[in-house]
Amino acid sequence: MVQALEFYSGIGGLHCALTRSHVPASVIRAFDWDQNACRIYGRNYGEGIVRRVDISTLTAADLGALDAELWLLSPACQPYTMLNPNAKGAADPRAKSFLHLVQTVLPELAPMQRPSHLLVENVAGFETSSTRQVLLATLARMEYSVREFLLTPLQFGIPNSRLRYYLLARREPWAGGVNETVLREIPGRVAGDIKMVRDYLDDDGEGYAVSDRVLTKWGRLFDIVLPGDRKTCCFTSGYTHLVERAGSILQMNEELDTTKTFDEFLQTADPAILRPLRLRYFTPSELLRISDFDPSLFQWPDEVSRKTKYRLIGNSVNVRVVASLVDHLFD
Repeated sequence: MVQALEFYSGIGGLHCALTRSHVPASVIRAFDWDQNACRIYGRNYGEGIVRRVDISTLTAADLGALDAELWLLSPACQPYTMLNPNAKGAADPRAKSFLHLVQTVLPELAPMQRPSHLLVENVAGFETSSTRQVLLATLARMEYSVREFLLTPLQFGIPNSRLRYYLLARREPWAGGVNETVLREIPGRVAGDIKMVRDYLDDDGEGYAVSDRVLTKWGRLFDIVLPGDRKTCCFTSGYTHLVERAGSILQMNEELDTTKTFDEFLQTADPAILRPLRLRYFTPSELLRISDFDPSLFQWPDEVSRKTKYRLIGNSVNVRVVASLVDHLFD
């Protein structure tokens, strides 16, 4: 049984992906600083696994004693995201803890204590960052064999264009050698048909309608999708309180022409014209499904707000994509 550590564990997307993979493995310890994330993680995966801790304070002695063979890491994306015009990469304070793990903890571990396998997830844009250069240089010095990917759930049959960067590192060499470029698909994997958005929807989305106030001011900026579509935009932690590039909204009335309806609305600014479109946000359970969690098994503590749910889902990973990468990592 492979023993794993999960860093920046959030709501446990990497944990869930590991259990969905074909690798016999278990997460023995998870780390995150967010109090709500830790509470949710404990509810779903066991109270004794997750630790609320500043990851930049972890030492080689702390982690070496756990004797884990696999490290799963999903560090903060804000220093690298293309949505942040002021992204600073390794110079951003939010990159500190990850650089601490890479530059200090990994090298200080005794060779037999170092993980034999690592998986890193981050936003598209990480591949051009100075942090990535530090990571690659450190892994090369410690003789890890590395493969990098830019993948989207669309390639796995899920109607969501959440492009993400992934790095896999392991002791044994890759079949076919090391790729010098970032791969756009997993070697040997055949892509399936993309499902429709309707396959991920709740029976009832009542209570998630977009308000007239928001529609009047921002409606023309929304990315609007129909239940019969096969693609949605990337959902971010700002979903429902940001408009542009935060995620798609649903038009439940598929009979009306969206463009014509908005053209008519722009002439009068009367939100009553838009109401027949039945525009609404995706619910948290729908976003969990799109991220390949199972909402029937996932539990939210009672005190967690809707805004917090959206934030934490937006910061999580797509389970199916990561599970496939774990399989490839151990292939």
